[in-house]
Amino acid sequence: MLVLKIIQLLFQVYTILLFARILGSWVPELQQYRAMQFVCFYTDPYLNLFRRIIPPLGMIDISPIFAFLCLGVLQTLIEKLVISFL
Repeated sequence: MLVLKIIQLLFQVYTILLFARILGSWVPELQQYRAMQFVCFYTDPYLNLFRRIIPPLGMIDISPIFAFLCLGVLQTLIEKLVISFL
């Protein structure tokens, strides 16, 4: 079950990165820091998939909600697939 724990850890880390990206977008000054640039580099391509489908509603961007939902579904599917092979 080590493989399953690693998969869960990876999804947790990516979820935290997404959350940091969303919070960081509220404070534009954070964009100058390397840590935030790292977060943006790894999360923006995934978030942009949803932003193309769901445009922002004025100043509110609801695409991250769907990004989190899809990430959860993807995690569940991968975990079930791994379990079926073990």
